Formats: sequence, structure tokens, C-alpha cells
Amino acid sequence: MTMSLEETVQRSWDEDRTGSRIHFLCSLLRLLSLPYRGAVALRNGLYDRGLFREMRLPCPVVSVGNITVGGTGKTPTAILLAKLLREKGHRPAVLSRGYGARMKAPVNVVSDGNRILMGWHEAGDEPVLIARSVPGVPVLTGPRRLLTARAAIGDFGADVLILDDAFQHRALYRDLDIVLIDATRPFGNGRLLPGGPLREPAEALGRAHLLIRTGGGNGGAEQPLPESPERPSFRGFHRSLGIMEGGTDRLIPAASLQGQKVCAFAGIGRPEAFRRSLDEWNPEIVSFRTFPDHHPYSRPDLDSLRRLAAKTGADRIITTEKDGIRLADFPDFLTEVSLLRIGMEITPADPFAELIFSRLGY
Repeated sequence: MTMSLEETVQRSWDEDRTGSRIHFLCSLLRLLSLPYRGAVALRNGLYDRGLFREMRLPCPVVSVGNITVGGTGKTPTAILLAKLLREKGHRPAVLSRGYGARMKAPVNVVSDGNRILMGWHEAGDEPVLIARSVPGVPVLTGPRRLLTARAAIGDFGADVLILDDAFQHRALYRDLDIVLIDATRPFGNGRLLPGGPLREPAEALGRAHLLIRTGGGNGGAEQPLPESPERPSFRGFHRSLGIMEGGTDRLIPAASLQGQKVCAFAGIGRPEAFRRSLDEWNPEIVSFRTFPDHHPYSRPDLDSLRRLAAKTGADRIITTEKDGIRLADFPDFLTEVSLLRIGMEITPADPFAELIFSRLGY
């Protein structure tokens, strides 16, 4: 299968073969990293020196982000925080830019807390997944978070805001900056985009209030991070919460995968994390196909997956719940596929919750 440009670039971050096309690509991407590094340094410098000001809002603001591209678990963490705050009697709202969304209005209400008002084409897959996962919590998207923040407070009575994927967004003051880091390769190859996965240099972690190390497992060696009493570190694990069957909301235990032949596929930032989640339940993975992150599935994609499942004798076709959001256009296929629901578990749990509430003044 021919790799997309995005997949080729990401593979180049892990490969550096002298004399090969990958080596030439690496050299080119490193050169292109220089103007990006300069732009990042200039922008951060303007904020650090107070020449650009952060806008304060009349309620606490929590940011969930990272310093690399790819999936470290931001969306499951935003969902976890929304549930935690709602269980304690607060009125959170989640704000997202809505990656890949068609709706470009200043403020887009994905969910008003009672109903989901947009599909993934209009809102993006992650905002719709958040809205489905946390009933009762408004979810808004828009290019300017100040506008979506004001709408969440004024129109929906939010008393705490959760910014999804916002560590690099510095226009809004935040009371708590949570940064998720890959436990085994926190900074990738150490280079900034497009020569590597870093959105900012590693020193940017100095702005973070709290780190969550995610990923790892299956024998992968974890890389130590500098310890700081001002920036405590927690461990995050992706946990299987169950399997949604046949396009329904009925959840069955993930243990039902044991011994089954499964044809798995995923179009997410870190498909290997999905595979590790499957491996926990000891299925026989007869095929595992990956697509680019946020991939818009087509009828030929699904026909190919059906043929692959038949050819390998699979008992079940399975993908992630996030991919299931993007399969809504194909209800016939959804009746044939299983969706693995994943949640984020933070340890130690009680100190994590206590720190969240103390930072927010609760």
C-alpha cells in the first residue's frame, strides 16, 4: 500500500538511512525546521516578556495538551477531567478547535449538554466523541477560543473550562496546564516540525503545571523526565472500558475478545496504542490495517476491510470508538464492526484529583 505524504514524513522521524531517499528527506525536513523554530521562539518570547498578554476569564481554565504531534491521550484525559469536575458538582464545558471540521463559524455548538447538535463532518471527530462520552457537558468548537469561552460561560453557565489540545494556545490565561508526554519517547528524535514531532522545544515544559506520562507497556523502556516539585508527574494508562457492538451503545466486556480472530484497523495518531489495548485481551489478530489520523473512510476502504476479514477468517472486525465516529456515514458497515472504548486512568488517582481541585481553587 502506498504511504501518504504524512506517513512518509512521520516514518522519516524514526529512520535516517545514509544514501537513501529517507536520508534526503530527513535533511530537507531538518532545514525546514529552522524557520519554524524561529517563529515558535519569537511568539513564545513575546508572551514570556509580556508584550503579548494572556486574557483572563471569570472562571478557572484547564488546558490539556502536549508538545509533540500524534496521540498521547489528550481527548481521553479531557473526558476524564470533565467527568471528574461534573461529579463534584461543577459545570464544565469543553472547548476545541475542531480539527478537520467543515463548520468555520466563530462559535459552533457541538453539544448543548442535552443534545448532540453536529456530526463529525461539521464538528470534527474528537469533539463529537467528547460530547458522546460526557452527557450533560457542553462542547464547543471555533478558531478563537476566547469567543467559544465567552459563549460557554454566557450561554451555558459553565463555571470551569477545559481546553482540548491547547498547550500552544497562549492567548487565554490558564489556571492549570496539563501536558501529556510519551513515556518511552517523550521528545521523539528531538527535532521540531517538520524535521521531527516536536511542536515546541523541550524547554517549553517549564510552562506546564502537571505532566502525565502515557504510552509504553509491552516491555518498552520508559525515559526519565526532570523532576520538579513545581511540576509533579503522574502516570496515565489507556484502559479498555468495553466493546460497543454493531453500531449500538450496548457495551460488552472486552474480555469477550479472548481467543477470537480479529481483523483490526485504526485511523488515529498512535495506532500501536490501539493494538496494545487489544493485546491485553489475548485475541488472535489476523490482520491490522492502519490509516492516517482523522482518515475520512470511503466505501472502497470498507469493502477492502470486508474482503480482508473474509480472507483471514476473522470472527470480528474491530476498530476504535473514535474511528466509529467517522463511520457514521456507513450504518450498514457499523452493524458489522465492533468499537473498542478506551478511557484514561491516572495514577495515583487520589493525589491527582486533589491537585486538580487545589489548582482550580476548589
